[in-house]
Amino acid sequence: MSDRLLVQKYGGSSLCDLERVHRVAEKIVSTREQGYDLVVVVSAMGDTTDDLLEMAKQLSTDPSRRELDMLLSVGERISMALMSIAIHSRGHEAVSLTGSQCGIITTHSHANARIMDVRPFRVQDELEKGRIVIVAGYQGASYRRDVTTLGRGGSDTTAVALAAALDAEACEIYSDVDGIYSADPQVVVDARQLESLSYDEMLEMARSGARVLNEEAVEFARRAKIALYARSTHAATGKGTLVRRVDLRSEELERAEQGCPAVAVSHVQRGLWIEAGKSADAMTAFLDDHECAVLEWTPGVEGRAYLSVDDIHGVESFRRHLDDIGDDVRTRNAGLVSVVGTGIGRRGGWARQGRNALDNTDVERHHLVVYPDRISWIVDCEHVEEAAQVLHGELVGSD
Repeated sequence: MSDRLLVQKYGGSSLCDLERVHRVAEKIVSTREQGYDLVVVVSAMGDTTDDLLEMAKQLSTDPSRRELDMLLSVGERISMALMSIAIHSRGHEAVSLTGSQCGIITTHSHANARIMDVRPFRVQDELEKGRIVIVAGYQGASYRRDVTTLGRGGSDTTAVALAAALDAEACEIYSDVDGIYSADPQVVVDARQLESLSYDEMLEMARSGARVLNEEAVEFARRAKIALYARSTHAATGKGTLVRRVDLRSEELERAEQGCPAVAVSHVQRGLWIEAGKSADAMTAFLDDHECAVLEWTPGVEGRAYLSVDDIHGVESFRRHLDDIGDDVRTRNAGLVSVVGTGIGRRGGWARQGRNALDNTDVERHHLVVYPDRISWIVDCEHVEEAAQVLHGELVGSD
């Protein structure tokens, strides 16, 4: 085992068929031949996870979350075995390992578990033998020894958690896009690729809808001070986007002092906006196992929360559980549009400027929430794209 260890993660769109598996295997072998030890985390191929979930829903409108974890974890296991076979065919030793074999220990919250500890002894043993270790992302084993999955983007979390536990040089997240953009390019035509972001900025983007990196993965990287690179699987060159620690004298903070600090606009097309009065305490307790893009709570008085529907297994069942909490719990279908940047929420002028820009549109807004590095608007679903375009033009701009 050398002193040069990289962790790489490849998303499902990069592995959607055997031809792409071959291409990724070539990329892995090329990196290995540059002298790196490698741990490679893989997602399920293409739409495998969605296909498995659809089969479960054809059998039951509300499938058991435990059994869903057993089912959905299969997708990544298929990818890891095929990738290991492809690497062997190129004359390099590789071994595939599940999340539990890698020592990833999670909470017992099925479908949205959180990593409690990583004990990568098996991974270290295989690296010492000179093997490339291929890991099934998105999964672990709970302290009760059940298979668990880590929620949307969970393979990112697997990769960064292993990078931290193994003291890797860096963690590279590969997908079909060549980095992180100032907005979704399919929605905002002026969106530009970002060369670098702070951990805090990337965390706020992930919380508020950006899908390039998973929120928990970025939090792991921040705590362990692991450099994250978001890169294209298919580009032979290109730096991608670096997510890193920000020095107090960095260009981000200088920008915050000199002008608008906004770097990106993120959005959620469909979600649930939840409001409660006296039942707020019970509502927030129910939401403990969910990642809320917005959570405001005054104990015993009122509470508000926003969740993307993509983060919920069984939306109608979820809403019924909320209805059972109390008569004052109300849910509304809504979108979320956010402006992210270091310090953008610390001065009221930026929220006011965004509000004034939206006042000149037909965008229906239901709530504004301000965090230190993010300003978010709850809007009607049909107005999400227009709001993203207006706010990007007003606060982020183009090159």
